[in-house]
Amino acid sequence: MQTLSVELPERQYPIHIGPGLLERGELLTPHIAGRQVMIVTNETVAPRYLERLKAGLADYTVAEVILPDGEATKTLASVERIWDALLAHGFNRRCTLIALGGGVIGDMTGYAAACYQRGVAFIQVPTTLLAQVDSSVGGKTGVNHPRGKNMIGAFWQPKVVINDTATLATLPARELSAGLAEVIKYGLIRDEAFLGWLETNMSRLRALDDEALSHAVRRSCELKAEVVVADETEQGVRAHLNLGHTFGHAIEAAMGYGSWLHGEAVGAGMVMAAALSARLGWISETALQRTERIIAAAGLPRHAPAGVEAERLLELMRLDKKVLDDRLRLVLLQALGRACVTDEVADTQVRELLVGWPRQ
Repeated sequence: MQTLSVELPERQYPIHIGPGLLERGELLTPHIAGRQVMIVTNETVAPRYLERLKAGLADYTVAEVILPDGEATKTLASVERIWDALLAHGFNRRCTLIALGGGVIGDMTGYAAACYQRGVAFIQVPTTLLAQVDSSVGGKTGVNHPRGKNMIGAFWQPKVVINDTATLATLPARELSAGLAEVIKYGLIRDEAFLGWLETNMSRLRALDDEALSHAVRRSCELKAEVVVADETEQGVRAHLNLGHTFGHAIEAAMGYGSWLHGEAVGAGMVMAAALSARLGWISETALQRTERIIAAAGLPRHAPAGVEAERLLELMRLDKKVLDDRLRLVLLQALGRACVTDEVADTQVRELLVGWPRQ
């Protein structure tokens, strides 16, 4: 097991990484405030891992909420089911919520914890690559709105993150690729050397090689933690973590949540962001081609979906949370390994990219 620490100004929490951590209750118990524990999971994850997690919590009053699977369930209605269960079981403000599942479960559980009795403890036990390397770290929680992704939420940090890398062995290939999008993102925005390692080791990652996966998870968490510590509530550098997401969130909303996986939309979005960076003369055509190759090697789409018009994508992009004073703010690349946020790109330039971008 390896342990990292997210050292925020007024609090810190550990991230444990390694195989076989799910049943190690001693990793959880120091972070459980009282005696009441609510596990939130979904119908796919529960049969595989719920009882194993509960085995380490025998000394606690444990209840569970099992939600449907999928991005389409990331709504206030699902969060209300969590609150209903907490109230039905008489859980008090010293209760602890545990998110067992992927990014959707983690985001909803964290938001439920942030609001219940004005804030209770929660723990992240992510079971997908995307959640282990990205959404479980940093305290962003929330739900989708029909007009925009993650538009309703709160910053609420977990008490601990338990990354059991053995759970990745059961991931379908499509979900593994979706998680790799967020791993690639860290190399593109912050660490070109890591990007090179990913290029060399992509086949090992897709083959679920334990050593390669553990390294990718650890390095991704290190890079995410650095950014979160520097900018917890996204006033500056943390926005770099949204590379490809403005394009990607628009694709998800346009297609209907769940049609494309989040990581698939982000993969295409990162190529589009790199292409716009190249059009502006910030990165070379060679750097753009390198970005396209690694996205393709991960099994991710590089193009926008067929049937979605450029104007619709631009309309949805303008609903992005980074828009300020009616100016579209984009995360682009100044070089591979170095990102920036700009509001100096005209809508006409974005429209030209979207109109001419290949569809698939």
